[in-house]
Amino acid sequence: MKRRKNPFPGVNTVEDRHGKLRHRLRRTIRGHSIDIYLPGPYGSPEFRAAYEQAIEGARGGRLRAKPGTMRYLVEAYREAPVYRNLSATTRRDKAWRLNWISEAIGEGRYAAMQPRHVEALMAKKAGPAAANRLRKDLAQLFRFAAKRFGYTGQNPATLADPHKESLRGFHTWTDDEIEIFRAKFPTGTKSRLALEIFLNTGAARQDAAALTRRNIRGGRLFYRRGKTGQEVDLPILPELARELAQLPADQVMLLAHGRQPKSYSAHHLGTWFRERCKEAGLADCSAHGLRKAGARRLAEAGATEWEVMAFLAHRTAQEASRYTAAANRAKLTSSGMAKLGADHEQVLSNLSERLDKRGT
Repeated sequence: MKRRKNPFPGVNTVEDRHGKLRHRLRRTIRGHSIDIYLPGPYGSPEFRAAYEQAIEGARGGRLRAKPGTMRYLVEAYREAPVYRNLSATTRRDKAWRLNWISEAIGEGRYAAMQPRHVEALMAKKAGPAAANRLRKDLAQLFRFAAKRFGYTGQNPATLADPHKESLRGFHTWTDDEIEIFRAKFPTGTKSRLALEIFLNTGAARQDAAALTRRNIRGGRLFYRRGKTGQEVDLPILPELARELAQLPADQVMLLAHGRQPKSYSAHHLGTWFRERCKEAGLADCSAHGLRKAGARRLAEAGATEWEVMAFLAHRTAQEASRYTAAANRAKLTSSGMAKLGADHEQVLSNLSERLDKRGT
């Protein structure tokens, strides 16, 4: 009878120094020696995942963590195309979060991870948004483990309960708040220029920080959004044109800092602009909220989802539809209430602590 081929070359069952039978992998691949004990019963998902990771690590020669651990999984993920194909900014932000995971549970075996472990990690985060982001990152890691290493266990992150988040997200600036900021920072100031850029271009922080005079051609602004790679081609509105005209002739960057003007990082620009908002008494406002305000203004002016999508440089109209839907709801409410005799132009006096009886 023909002998069946060993499905796990290099694995032998040996007796350790405590007299316990264990499965040991001893093999050399491309000059890289492997000598480890594999967890779990022979051929089990945990055993198979650790075996495949050890072989993959030897072939790649770059993974230093112990096979089967969360640290090893993170390292393998960061070497894979799924991570390398992300935009530079997304990859950088994700790297910080992956490093946190490695520091927190790097030596633990991912095959032994349970939903309760994920929830315990989520509880260490500062808020619900950060906790849910951690849950999402862990879910991606376990899906990667299934594709790359044949992991067949549960995905504990998808079974963990998410934290409740505010549906409001970043505060969208109102028209009144925009005018308050303009009154605080008059035309010609860098703060005013920053506001007009965020509001009238829809640029995210990383995009606004990278804008130069070379992005302006023939009264239009051209740039490629860093996060999505989408190209943006916008007319320069009068409010922004007035501020751009006052830039020093020798300044290349639109937004710069220091005696010898240097470009901002995305994080530094966002932090700096937050401080300007606080100076104006607008503690809830931010650069991202102005981006949302620009989309809101377009939707309220009757722009389509596709027009709002082009302004935001999104790849799909899903996000843009939120702004157009909100604008349409306001219009429908006004037209609907008008059928009941309401005058949407009527201006009511503010209520005091008691009911306003001036109309009687």
